[in-house]
Amino acid sequence: MEHKAIELYTPKYYYTCALGGVLACGLTHTFVTPLDLVKCRRQVDAQLYKGNFDGWSKIYRGEGTRGLYTGFGPTFIGYSFQGAAKYGFYELFKKKYSDFAGEETAHKYRTIIYLAASASAEVLADIALCPWEALKVRMQTSTQPFAKSTSEGFNKILKQEGLNGFYKGLTPLWARQVPYTMMKFASFEKTVEFIYNSLGKPKQDYNKLEQLGVSFLGGYIAGVFCAIVSHPADTLVSKLNNVKKAEGESTGALSLRLMKELGFKGIWRGLGTRVIMIEIVKQIQKKSSSSSTNEERSIWTQIGFEGVHESQSFGKHDDIQWILQSYGFDFRDDVDAELYFW
Repeated sequence: MEHKAIELYTPKYYYTCALGGVLACGLTHTFVTPLDLVKCRRQVDAQLYKGNFDGWSKIYRGEGTRGLYTGFGPTFIGYSFQGAAKYGFYELFKKKYSDFAGEETAHKYRTIIYLAASASAEVLADIALCPWEALKVRMQTSTQPFAKSTSEGFNKILKQEGLNGFYKGLTPLWARQVPYTMMKFASFEKTVEFIYNSLGKPKQDYNKLEQLGVSFLGGYIAGVFCAIVSHPADTLVSKLNNVKKAEGESTGALSLRLMKELGFKGIWRGLGTRVIMIEIVKQIQKKSSSSSTNEERSIWTQIGFEGVHESQSFGKHDDIQWILQSYGFDFRDDVDAELYFW
């Protein structure tokens, strides 16, 4: 069975990218809910658990398997929305910025265009994620069970706090996600370059398995960098959605108060767990073909950019492979149009 090609930058192309984002983000983040649960609780209360296994053991004894997946509902909804927006708007912004720059300039400065497009898409994607991230954190970190269901929790926040209850963590969410995305792009490229320089031979002198090993190592190291640069904001997101404002206190003032209370050591709580989460999510998301034709494609497919991308002949393809084929929909390699996402 062969699928009909999807024309670039058509409505069908964009909603296919968005659907791929739902699969790549919603499902994977839901899968690691037990890790996220313990991380968020330790960020809010460092004394609650001694470590991940202690946390899982206590939660399982008290609440069973269901307890380990506390917050999975808003996690799935929120990261599905985020993935759809991130994938779809990334492609839209990439096209708009490229058209504005012109074909020759767009190709010459494609890295900058990809970076700008991904950051722009992330800003919009986080607006879609923020209400559900607020609900997820509230359900996961409340001393007493916050709500029995996603709908109950959503209505509870809306009734008690209005829209502000959903969006008071938006700025730190941007501070977490946008630098994370940009660091992911920059650090992978430099890390892989450093590894090959250290090995003493150019990439083409290694076989595909060895190149894959370098890519995995580069991706892992990049993941650590991403976690470090974005983790203080991640901790603040957890705290903001767990602590009530004082009367007349603004979100900015509350953020400053929480950062002062946390101190330097406190803002790094849960970093190790988050690194593990990032690596698991990236490896689940990682889908690529068995061949690699150029360095740009290698960089793009391995950095963890949750989006799609044409091969280096920028903007000149009549035919593409759509990202759902990476999930088993009759995937085949196409020399002229290669779509990959991680």
